[in-house]
Amino acid sequence: MSKKFPQQTVGATPTALESAMTTATTRTIEVRPDLPISLSEAGSGPPVVILHGGGGPVTVASIGAHFAQTRRVVTPTHPGWNGAVRPGWLTRIEELATVYVDLLDALDLDDVLVVGSSIGGWIAAEMALDDRRKRIRRLVLIDSVGADVPGQPIRDFFALDARGVAEYSYHDGDRFYVDPSTLPPEQLELRGANMATLRLLAGDPYMHDPSLLGRLGGLSIPTLVLWGDSDRIVTPDYGRAIAAAIPGARFEIVRNAGHLPHIEQPAATFRAIDGFLSDS
Repeated sequence: MSKKFPQQTVGATPTALESAMTTATTRTIEVRPDLPISLSEAGSGPPVVILHGGGGPVTVASIGAHFAQTRRVVTPTHPGWNGAVRPGWLTRIEELATVYVDLLDALDLDDVLVVGSSIGGWIAAEMALDDRRKRIRRLVLIDSVGADVPGQPIRDFFALDARGVAEYSYHDGDRFYVDPSTLPPEQLELRGANMATLRLLAGDPYMHDPSLLGRLGGLSIPTLVLWGDSDRIVTPDYGRAIAAAIPGARFEIVRNAGHLPHIEQPAATFRAIDGFLSDS
């Protein structure tokens, strides 16, 4: 059993993120005999499943807080993050997506909106492609990775120090930079464990599946591809290529935002998402 750690993310101040947190309940669902999924739930109404990126669930807390006003919000913690159990066989993003499709079955969710940030967007796209029972009805991909886009390489996140992560991930890197030397040992250990899991699931090939871009044409549900204009982990042109590969997808830019526009520019981000949901 993995150790349990408090939640924390890379390259963002706790106060900037914790202010977005909302009251939620937590529970564990036994999706597979050796794979319990820890998730938080808040709100009521039509379901939305929110999938976090490498920084952990706290990085999507503002999305959950927004939707909890009108929807039932389900936010799982990916296996291997924040001390959550990861069985040895779970070594690929595609496998995790299959687990989450089974989670929709276990929770008996229909007419589901799936929102994914960064690798969460990759997982969300794979889920929609594997959605055998057509439970997913709409998809929002926020600065997603996962595709091999010619001429648009994904920044090597593992080669960046803390200052580099802040500068490449945010429009205003100084605001979100956290000096690692100021963090307690348990938070540093948490970050190291989370990054080790990220490297295992998405490190080779680096942050993509070579076949995904071609398979995105199989998506037939309304999809919003939302991108921060200052993202230098995956550029807006990378996002445009993803949107172009998905039939009928809408592509929108959030100004003065980087890889996590829902943190830097929440009002503009949620205005774009709510507009998409109204139109679709």
